[in-house]
Amino acid sequence: MENTIKLIVLTIAVLAGSCTDLQEQILDESLSGGGQESDLVRGVVAPAYGMLPEFYRHTRYFAVQEIPTDEAILPYRGGRDWGDNGIYIELHQHTWGPVHSNIQQCWDYLTVMVSRTVTAINILTPLAESDSEARVFLAEVRGLRAFYNMIVLDLWGITFWKDDAGELSEILRGNEAVEYIRTEFEAVIPDLKTDVGPGRLTRGGVYGLLARLHLNAAVWRDPYAASFDFSDADMNKVIEYSNMVINDGQYSLSAEYFANFNNDNHDNPELVFAVDQRPDLNGHNRMSYFSMSDNFYGNPLFPRGNGTDGPGITSDWYQSWVDAYGPTDPADADARFYWERMIIPADSAISAEDFEVNRGIYRGLQYGLQNTGRRLPFIQTADGRYKIGPLRDWRRAEENAYVDFVEDINFTAEGSDYNTGFRVEKYQWSKSSDDGRNKGEADLVILRLADCYMMRAEAKLRMGDTGGALSDVNLVRASRTARPAVIPPPLTSMDLDILFRERGFEFYWEHQRRTDMIRFGKYEGTWTEKTDSDVQKRVFPIPQSAIDGASAAEGYLVQNPGY
Repeated sequence: MENTIKLIVLTIAVLAGSCTDLQEQILDESLSGGGQESDLVRGVVAPAYGMLPEFYRHTRYFAVQEIPTDEAILPYRGGRDWGDNGIYIELHQHTWGPVHSNIQQCWDYLTVMVSRTVTAINILTPLAESDSEARVFLAEVRGLRAFYNMIVLDLWGITFWKDDAGELSEILRGNEAVEYIRTEFEAVIPDLKTDVGPGRLTRGGVYGLLARLHLNAAVWRDPYAASFDFSDADMNKVIEYSNMVINDGQYSLSAEYFANFNNDNHDNPELVFAVDQRPDLNGHNRMSYFSMSDNFYGNPLFPRGNGTDGPGITSDWYQSWVDAYGPTDPADADARFYWERMIIPADSAISAEDFEVNRGIYRGLQYGLQNTGRRLPFIQTADGRYKIGPLRDWRRAEENAYVDFVEDINFTAEGSDYNTGFRVEKYQWSKSSDDGRNKGEADLVILRLADCYMMRAEAKLRMGDTGGALSDVNLVRASRTARPAVIPPPLTSMDLDILFRERGFEFYWEHQRRTDMIRFGKYEGTWTEKTDSDVQKRVFPIPQSAIDGASAAEGYLVQNPGY
């Protein structure tokens, strides 16, 4: 039996009672990890996982988790690119309303994803009584339902309790929502496998997600609170569940930090739970392409595979690196900041198989493949190698116009130009992508072992164990040994501000910054082009279309305060 199946396109009603017009590709879904699951079970379960790659796109989950923070900013590039009626400016300035494309897309995807898990649960439940394989998959999709609801709770402050596909969901908020998710995660642990990740939900994955739930529970119980009550009970649970992953034995921290985001990271033992994007699953390369210059090309074999001049990092967040390392350039101090992969030979020519792009934070004058115009074939030597040199900016007429990234980026005309803002290339550029956007190979990280150490450190710190927190953070820093010259030096002190900064260094561009900023009390702060301090912006508005679609059930779907 083949290990891949065709994912059948289903038309599923959104939980609020309205319908979605999401366009979905037919995907090859591999859920076996080499096993031989039945067509029935795999056919039921595949749709529950199937929309994760599209949800974890640059304009969906990334947009709402990173653009509103001090890490990322996306101006109206050159007055003509990424304007999109101001939606990214609204996200960054916290001026969004109930009608907003990125927020709407996240809602549409998540509600359908929850619905798919409910459908799968209804089909698998009677089978699981006598079929061990169905019992495992039932635990997975039930765990996925809890995970999807946890994201809904984080974004909108609500959760959908729905056990029957034919019934209307019950809306839960606050502690009821947290307790529902907790009990669902805990209930599935005994039936989950331990060795089918990271693309499938495993026991280790649920332990890590439970740690994340308890870490954020104080926020999700009362998102508008003036201060959050991080109880010892919750923090002890964070430590307990983090320990379950840390002490499992099958996970280990990667010696090369950026290997966590390589094209072959599916087998990286630091990944606990991830969006499976191996080439046969038709993933996307958007996390690599989004920040890169339009004049940047990631593969000499594909002259149409360029970047898009999307978001850059704010000067505020870059300065946190500078402040941390003082006179030492962060690229020389911390393996997480930069990895030079493009080693240019003396004759400035390189073979296609040896071509690799740098990783991390891009600053200043950029080097890359040489061509004679945008999306034209690259210049080759007589022996077939590819010329490398300063990247020409083909949007400008001057012969000496090069891609030269500057630190300052903002919403002024000058600050929105194509060269503004340092850029991020954290994920390896796909070797298969022919247009820069498609055919992603790297799994997109949801949870990795480093986060379990960092969550444990935060729980210890919030309970007064400063030494234990410092030890955990330094353990993660010291683990990046592949390039000894840039192993981050051990920290000598620890407090919440340092830990928040350290989480930024470790998890930037990983869909976590908004959640972290709220939990650490930083989200109402001021940074580049953002001054809004409204605590009601900690949750997003329920899309107006969903409110309208549920209007027949009076009082069912109530808009969040402030919208």
